[in-house]
Amino acid sequence: MCATYVLLFLILGTFADDVKDVERKKPLFQAPKIPPDAYLVLFFEKPSDLKTKLVTSLAKKDGADEAIAKYDGQWAVEIEETAALDNDYSLILKSKAKHHAIATKLSRPIRFDQNELVVQYEVKFANGIDCGGAYLKLISDSPHLDLNNFNDKTPYTIMFGPDKCGLDHKFHFIIRYKNPKTGEIEEKHAKKVTSDIDRYFSDKRTHLYTLVLRSDNTFERYIDQLKVQSGSLLKDMEPPINPPVEIDDPNDKRPDDWDERETIVDSSAKKPDDWDEDAPEYITDETAIKPEGWLDDEPEMVPDPDVEKPKDW
Repeated sequence: MCATYVLLFLILGTFADDVKDVERKKPLFQAPKIPPDAYLVLFFEKPSDLKTKLVTSLAKKDGADEAIAKYDGQWAVEIEETAALDNDYSLILKSKAKHHAIATKLSRPIRFDQNELVVQYEVKFANGIDCGGAYLKLISDSPHLDLNNFNDKTPYTIMFGPDKCGLDHKFHFIIRYKNPKTGEIEEKHAKKVTSDIDRYFSDKRTHLYTLVLRSDNTFERYIDQLKVQSGSLLKDMEPPINPPVEIDDPNDKRPDDWDERETIVDSSAKKPDDWDEDAPEYITDETAIKPEGWLDDEPEMVPDPDVEKPKDW
């Protein structure tokens, strides 16, 4: 798997929790302690963190009309109005129906040489969502990467998170994997989760999305710490990283002179010289012995105790 260098957020919601009573005194937000082995712990303490901690893309999206091609959606670091904590700043989208992309560097490239990798973040669709993605990408490490110009075509290693358009609700987990035989990069998609995830897009609450990758090639996905899927990276992705041993040959066809008969007469077969045409097909088994307790005089048939004679018999 390719090493990863930066974290890309696409159309993320806010990170604040709802509270029913906004008038009560709120607990004060406290910056989390950052583990020494963490690749990234992103939180906000003031509006200027938008420029000091993140890079907003200035690129254009290929194949889109000029009017909507730019990643010109506006971002802000603000305190969301229903934040559960005092002074709890969130990354908020300010523009409707526009492309958004924002990124930051990790502390170091991910080499996937540890026992476990955990990726998690919070999303809140404060006003619901009709069509848009709130997924993040781990961008593939490259000396030529320019965060000011990254876009949907920028190579990534992992894509993860919620996405919706119309009635189609998705929870992405995609790996871009280099085929060791052909050298081509292929997208491997996790199978669709079977649990109902529609409410996470419409309840206007904060939800925690978590991906766990392990060195034994297994993965797990969680929403609000509830497991919604687990599987094997080798077997449960579509298409699988390890292809089947055999596949159907679409070009295979029967020859024009194919004989449909399953068996044919063996013209070379002949009876042995001592073959006896008059010998019986079955003979007595001289070694057969009756079981102990065998009743020689027991009748073969007995009356049926459940049978009743009809009244009009």
